Amino acid sequence: MKKITLQLVAISAVLFSTSCQETKKSEPIAQESQQELVEEKVVESIMTAEDQAGMTPGEIVGRLKKGNENFMNNNLTQRDHSAQRRKAMIGQYPKAIVLSCVDSRVPVEDVFDLGIGDIFVARVAGNIENADIVGSMEFATAVAGSKVVIVMGHTACGAVKSTIDEVDAKSLGMNALADLLDEIEPAIKETKFEGDRTTKNIEYTDLVINNNAMRTVKNIRQQSPTMAKMEDDGKIMIVSALYDMETGKVTFNKD
Repeated sequence: MKKITLQLVAISAVLFSTSCQETKKSEPIAQESQQELVEEKVVESIMTAEDQAGMTPGEIVGRLKKGNENFMNNNLTQRDHSAQRRKAMIGQYPKAIVLSCVDSRVPVEDVFDLGIGDIFVARVAGNIENADIVGSMEFATAVAGSKVVIVMGHTACGAVKSTIDEVDAKSLGMNALADLLDEIEPAIKETKFEGDRTTKNIEYTDLVINNNAMRTVKNIRQQSPTMAKMEDDGKIMIVSALYDMETGKVTFNKD
């Protein structure tokens, strides 16, 4: 009986050892499969002329909203930027142009989960328009084929808050900044609000910020008959939006 028992123990030991080795061998395979799966999800493609032509302005806004959901959920698309950069050398076919504030806390491409060649981005403090910005938008839409123009303000905008607080930039020797703040001033005058009209009131401040973005959209339509007609013909859409820096959510307005 002892010999039989010893033999069984020896056989069990051999089987256990073999099983462990097989398990260890299978682990690298599983890891390799997982790595391949990750690599398959990495996007190398860029926007093409066919992609751009095949989308309506409404569909583009829908995709941007979905991309913003990815950003809020910390689920950004993995991209091979080296591959995208090389492919983008052939040409560019962005689906939209976004006018944003210069604020470093507003990473426009990331906010919409976009990569190289997906959108044009223009930046100026307070996301106001001027001749150069409008000209850039005309290039983006009438020449390069983008179908959506977005003016995106953001919460806690320093330029708007400085305007509300009546900061005297000229007395500080910053005449150009003073001129920029003057461009934001009408949005304050046009904002109807009962209550504390200071930057201590976040509700009021955010309302002015949003109204400033909406006012910029109106100015763009007035300054560019070309884009206004394209919008009337349904070829493009010009909209404003508000980015919440705390939540990461972009809320589109019905301009």
